[in-house]
Amino acid sequence: MDQMNKRWYLFLFLSACVLFLYYFKKHLHPKSSSENVQKGQVPSPKSDLSFLQSATYWGAPIIWEKSLKISAKREEFEHTTVSVGLAVFAVGTYVKYLRKFIDSAEKYFMTGQFVTYYILTDNLRAIPSVHLGVSRELKPFHVAEKPDWVYLSKIRMSLLSSVIRELIQKEVDYVFTMDVDQIFVNSVGPEILGELVATLHPEFYNKPPETYPYERTSVSKAFVDSSKGDYYYTSELYGGLCQEVYKLAHTCSQFIMQDMEIDFYAILFEESYLNKYLVYKKPTKVLSPEYSWPAIKETSDEIQFKRILSLSE
Repeated sequence: MDQMNKRWYLFLFLSACVLFLYYFKKHLHPKSSSENVQKGQVPSPKSDLSFLQSATYWGAPIIWEKSLKISAKREEFEHTTVSVGLAVFAVGTYVKYLRKFIDSAEKYFMTGQFVTYYILTDNLRAIPSVHLGVSRELKPFHVAEKPDWVYLSKIRMSLLSSVIRELIQKEVDYVFTMDVDQIFVNSVGPEILGELVATLHPEFYNKPPETYPYERTSVSKAFVDSSKGDYYYTSELYGGLCQEVYKLAHTCSQFIMQDMEIDFYAILFEESYLNKYLVYKKPTKVLSPEYSWPAIKETSDEIQFKRILSLSE
């Protein structure tokens, strides 16, 4: 009988331990936000400000103002210099934005590093005379005479891949491409450097994948199936190591040419092809919308700090 009592007491004790551990895990030690955020599940920032993830589910860091990775990365390059290319298209009336773009970049972009501005334009005479800092230079390149915006959107990836292959990759370590109708308003430094870097779209960064404007026409090379996709990226800023950006631009240009052969072009032009590429070739670093925020868009709960503003409406 004593032996049976001992077993009974042991069973009750172990049961109590299991119940305590269950209660502790469920109520006193909830999952972290990174554990809660799985692929295709985007929490509402209005109810959960922990939406500001520090990394994607595949491990790529997401760079926010409050991220410790910014200061750590800048400290890493404090006594090291790298060469960075910044490629922009300034064609037609968009050349009017070029001076403000370069002036703001001189103040905020990669200060202390070797920087080359690659300006692709249809009007070399319209390039303004600007004062550049030490170890910074500007190289203009002539493109087709006054192409309209739609035509340019069809050939921009091809032009970018060509200039990277023929020149840029021989001169710099990293290259980023931006729209010229943007300005830097705060420091953008080595924290953005990575193998393949993309920027979260300011209109879709806090929305679920089913709302993303992927190309859904199956005959298109930009087609993304409804079961695919995790983040939606803007075409206003992307970059990385020269060889990786070349692969991206070359692949997208091939997609575009194949679609043109069937007289089709994706819903959001080259941005659709960019996103198709990044669905299958994941970026190794993701920049928050702080790096591409519309000037006319109000500040959100998550975006209190801005580094780059888009000026066009």
